[in-house]
Parts: sequence; C-alpha cells; structure tokens
Amino acid sequence: MVDEVVDVLIVGAGISGIGAACHLQRHCPDRRYAIIEAREHLGGTWDLFRYPGVRSDSDMHTLGYSFRPWRGEKAIAEGATILQYLEDTAREHGLDRQIRYGHRLTRAAWSTDEALWTATVARDDAEPLTIRARFLLMCGGYYDYAAGHQPDFPGLERFRGRLVHPQHWGEDIDWAGKRIVVIGSGATAVTLVPALAERAAHVTLLQRSPTYMISRPSVDALEQHLRPVVGARLAHSVARWRNVLMQLWVFRLARKRPERVRNFLIRMVKEQLGPGYDVATHFTPRYNPWQQRLCLVPDGDLFRSVRDGRVEVVTDEIAAFTETGVALKGGRTLEADLVVSATGLRMKVLDGVALEVDGRRMQPSEAVSYRGAMFAGVPNFASVFGYTNASWTLKADLVSRYVCRILNRMRRTGVRIVMPRPVDPAMPRLPWVDFTSGYFQRALGGLPKQGPDAPWKLNQNYLADIVALRWRRLDDGVLQFVP
Repeated sequence: MVDEVVDVLIVGAGISGIGAACHLQRHCPDRRYAIIEAREHLGGTWDLFRYPGVRSDSDMHTLGYSFRPWRGEKAIAEGATILQYLEDTAREHGLDRQIRYGHRLTRAAWSTDEALWTATVARDDAEPLTIRARFLLMCGGYYDYAAGHQPDFPGLERFRGRLVHPQHWGEDIDWAGKRIVVIGSGATAVTLVPALAERAAHVTLLQRSPTYMISRPSVDALEQHLRPVVGARLAHSVARWRNVLMQLWVFRLARKRPERVRNFLIRMVKEQLGPGYDVATHFTPRYNPWQQRLCLVPDGDLFRSVRDGRVEVVTDEIAAFTETGVALKGGRTLEADLVVSATGLRMKVLDGVALEVDGRRMQPSEAVSYRGAMFAGVPNFASVFGYTNASWTLKADLVSRYVCRILNRMRRTGVRIVMPRPVDPAMPRLPWVDFTSGYFQRALGGLPKQGPDAPWKLNQNYLADIVALRWRRLDDGVLQFVP
C-alpha cells in the first residue's frame, strides 16, 4: 500500500538535506516534498560528533549556506555553534515541523512506466512506510554513522584502560588528569588533542605518518573590520569569495608546484614550533600537498600545546597493546589510561540504500557520475557529494540549485523523466576522486566512477561547477528529458 506521493523525497536532514529543502522552498515553491532523517535530530555530522573540541575544518563563510550568511564571530566554529546554525536555519524555513525523524530509507525502486520511485522507509517505532516520489534526492553524506573505522589492534584485549572511537564519544568519559594516547593524524586527531590537553595529565599524538597542517586565525580579521564599514552581508560576501579564490589558487599551485607548497607548509610549522623541534620526522608527510586534505590548526592551538609540553607527537607504528598502554615497533611503550582511536571514517555510498531501476539493482561501483550530481542511466535521481578540497556546502548548494533548475524545466515542458544518457562502453572509467586519504582508499572499489572529460568528470573546482551547474544549458546532448 502506498502511503503518500511527493514530488521530491529528500533523504537526510544534515547540512545537505536542510539546504536542499530550503532551495526547493525558494525556487520550486509549487513542489511537494518530504524530508526523512534516520536519526532523532537534525544536523548530521554536527549532531553525531560530540568529542571535545569538535569544530569545522573549513571556514564558515563557505561552509555556511549561500542564502543564509554566517553571522558568528568565529570563522572556524565549534560544533555546537554549527548545529545551532542548522537548527536556526531549519526553524526559520519551517523545516523543524516537516522533518520526519526515525525514518530510514532502506530501498528505492524506479519504474519507467509510472515515472516514479517507490521508497521503502523503515521507522523506529512503527511499521515501514511506502512513499512514492517523482524525484529522489540523496543528502545522507558519505560515511557510516553507525561506526567508524577501527583497526584490529594486536593485544587490545589485554589493555586495562579504555579505548574509544571519537564517533562514539559519550558524556561518561572523564579525561581530567588522565594519560591519553590519541591514535591518528587526520582532522579529528588534530582537533581532539589540544582540547584534551586542557584537562589531561598528558596527551600523546601517535601517528603512523604525518599529515600537512596549516594554522590560521579562528576569527576573520578582514570580515570583522569590514562589518561596521560596509555592513554584515557585504563583509560576509567579500570574506567568502576571498576564501574561495584563495583555496582554488593554493590547490592549483599544489598540483603544479607541489615542492613550493610543501616547503611553505613545512616552514610555517617550523615557525610555530621553534628551532630544535624535529619537524622532519613528525610534521613532514610522505605525499604531496592536497593528495589528502590539509589539517586546519585554528590559532595554532596544537602547536602551542606541543610547545608547552602538554602534548607529545610520536611517529611510529603500533606493535601491540599492553596492560597499561601501547607498545611501539620502535621499542618504546606509551603508558595510557585512555586511548582514543581517531583512525578515520567508514564510507557508506549512497547512504547504503538498495536502489533498483526497472527491476535491475544499481551497483554504486558501476555508476558513472554526471556533473558530480547525477548518474548515467539513472532517472530522476541526484546525490549530493561535496568537495574534497573545499567546503562541503559549496557543492551542496550548487547541486540543490541544479536540481531546482531541472524540476522547473520539467514542469514547464511537461516531461516526466530526466536522465543522463548511458555512457559509451569504451569510455575509460576513472576513480571517483583523486584522493589518497585512508577512508577513500579503503572504499575505492565500491565507489562510483568518473570519466576523463566533461560532463562525466567530477570537478573539484567551485568556479567550474558554477558555470556547469548554474549557467550551462541543460540541453547539452547528454541530459535527456523524456515526456
């Protein structure tokens, strides 16, 4: 039995889903939509992660929505502040009364004859629900909320202390006066360590290999200076575009002149840590800049903790856990009351939903991206996946507006189906992203593919995507509109 029919079904009420619903309200006000969320609260990442110090690793002028400028004092904001921003956005647009919590999409089947998706939605405290939708918009993010990546550490059963993954940080964890080892070198570890060091007896950052780090102020001085002169909206716009263009320039320079960017980043770390610190061992990565995401260190907090002696950085591999800590292959043992395994995420492509098109199961690894928003041969379907080298929301905003363009074209011309045509079987299939971070590499075989050229190439360039998704004609010879 079909419980209801909607024009658009939005899956996920995190930063992407809330933004998508707001765009639909503004640009397609005559369309009926439903927004479902598997958890009991909106916010996605910013509701899930509760570990000490959780914050953005992008500036809020670009991580915030284009239609609702960030007004906070800090451009690098704490997680609770970002969650409040999302809650306020949802409330102002009436979404807080429309989001259906505890609703998890488990299966979606497309019928060309009916031009409809039939979505099976599991509910926490009720029987499953069936929703039929003319368009399916996936906004559930890219990683598994149930669990992060947890390596199989040798001897872990012997450890008498506590091991916790940041994704499962709870209020019962008391780290005051404790000896703590944080395993990892990515954004989560870099965020956690200085926050833990404020109350811990000592914190050790244990990394197998270093990552690139860059320090910047948490407060944007230019925007703060411009606000009383030109007003908050224009000041925000100046800061936003300054950050977009700077990021694009640095990324392009890193690809063309990696040694130059590498030397610049390492020199900045040396200036932060002072003479005599072994930067070559602990802060000099084995890869080129932007082959993985840069780790942001706001106000140099991590470096300050190292200089003050509250934090030690150790670069080595784990041999085994002992009763009292972690034994390293180099021979040293790190004593610990608490070990935090900041060892990364577990990717979950298309939110783990089973998708079918006319009875044929869609395998994500066989899908080919179209303009970074849709997939070849999949009708009335779009998925939000942000940038690896910039703020997630920049791409999320563009994809949502693009979907609105498509929906309005379909309504205006009376067509029921839109679909990127199937790709030429001879076209090379390339990895979805050119990124060497562990969580991508672990999931690479199950990810969609991209092609070598537009429109099949997945841009990592905001300006190029503005042209492709906002201004380029929808009739490009690839996107098909079917009555």
